[in-house]
Amino acid sequence: MRATWILWLSLAALYAGFRLWYDGGGAPLAPEEVDRYVAILEERGGEPERIAAVREFLANDPGGEFVMANLIRFRAEPLAVGELPPGESPRQAMDRYMAHMYPALLRRACHPVLVGPVVGRALEAWGIQAAEPWSLAGLVRYRSRRDMIEIATDPAFADAHRYKEAAMDQTIAVPVEPFFSLASPRWLVAGLLALLGLALHRRG
Repeated sequence: MRATWILWLSLAALYAGFRLWYDGGGAPLAPEEVDRYVAILEERGGEPERIAAVREFLANDPGGEFVMANLIRFRAEPLAVGELPPGESPRQAMDRYMAHMYPALLRRACHPVLVGPVVGRALEAWGIQAAEPWSLAGLVRYRSRRDMIEIATDPAFADAHRYKEAAMDQTIAVPVEPFFSLASPRWLVAGLLALLGLALHRRG
């Protein structure tokens, strides 16, 4: 009986540790943090309209996760930047950008939720000009707005982001605050730990 309690308490502790990491984005951004991050973007010569949108997004931080919904249209050929060899496709240029992004995201408990090629024309597009054709759609979960801006202001991000700019002809990225999602790994990790516990209990 004691061994059973130790097993389940250990698995519960593992899950609690996972939740602390996965949900631990910290408190909402303080005004001085927003000013500091925005100053970095201004020093790098970001577009004033885009910086204003970022400032508003950061200043209204309630804390907690959000999902960035992305639509991307690739160029016919990527722009010549960095180490792109002749003949490399826009998707390959985007892969160079994501080679930086995946580790940066996962270190902060951020991750793609869905990524895939667009396989048809828009079935609904009201009041929008130049809304197609899109090439790629994606949903990326961020643990917090702080995590997002820390990634974006990392000096290594600017070098990687040029490959994204080289690949894209047009894009839109919209932040969404989910109130319900079945795609969360919280359920998956809980289920896997429960299965592990049952398997170890039966072996014991």
